[in-house]
Amino acid sequence: MATYLVSMLNGLAMGALLFAIALGLSLVFGMMDVLNLAHGAVYLVGAYVAVALVADGGGALTFVAAVLLAAGAGAVLGTVLAGLSRATPRHLDQALLTLGVSLVVAEALSMAFGDDVHSITAPAPVAGGVTVLGQTYPLYRLLVIGFGVLLAVGVHVLVERSRLGSLIRATVADRGMVSALGVNTGRVLTGVFAAGAGLAAVGGVLAGPILGAAPGLDEKVLLLALVVVVVGGLGSVRGALLGAVLIGQVQALGTTLLPEYASFLIFGAMGLVLLLRPAGLLPARTAVHA
Repeated sequence: MATYLVSMLNGLAMGALLFAIALGLSLVFGMMDVLNLAHGAVYLVGAYVAVALVADGGGALTFVAAVLLAAGAGAVLGTVLAGLSRATPRHLDQALLTLGVSLVVAEALSMAFGDDVHSITAPAPVAGGVTVLGQTYPLYRLLVIGFGVLLAVGVHVLVERSRLGSLIRATVADRGMVSALGVNTGRVLTGVFAAGAGLAAVGGVLAGPILGAAPGLDEKVLLLALVVVVVGGLGSVRGALLGAVLIGQVQALGTTLLPEYASFLIFGAMGLVLLLRPAGLLPARTAVHA
């Protein structure tokens, strides 16, 4: 029993990472109707920032610096992608454009860091383990779970309880009306795009001590993030959270019980959800909501 409970903790840690990564996809899709296929490449930027700064562990301040640097780099990439997306309003053009950006970024990272798989050590203050259910469990993964909880609460407060959240929801609901009131809606949407990309890069840093960094990881992470968004419901923040927790649990339990079929179980779970609820578990109604 303890083994399965520890596996569930692993699933929660993976779910927290997937939520941070998929949240940006969900926000951008819900607000701008843009499917950003460069999202995985932005995640990879964060992972390689971790390789450059904290590959051998380091202190808490160095790790925080890596998180902030990755968030800034992701936000810059998101701002560029937002501008490019506005210049190409058709969905197919946006998909091809973001896919092209993804390939360029991934190739540039491969040239800079090589094709090797890089392992990353957790920062020294949380590199050890704690006893959970009689077993030693990595303290860092508990930190990741805590980050996911704080992120979910923070996004809920921001979207539902703040003036900025009201402005974002109003922009999604009626962009023309908000613009007529003198609000620069383009700046609002670009800010959300940048924030979503920044979160993906932060996810890359946080996932470094768990998944490492390697070429091709951007595609795997993008695929998982898309599964989370589809399972949760397109454009829904709450759906992204529920989808991330579900897919994280399926992956963790699948790895424990049927490791050779773990990947298939994820897509099986997605197919089952779509069969029962074609729009996802918690689809957005008309606007972004937490």
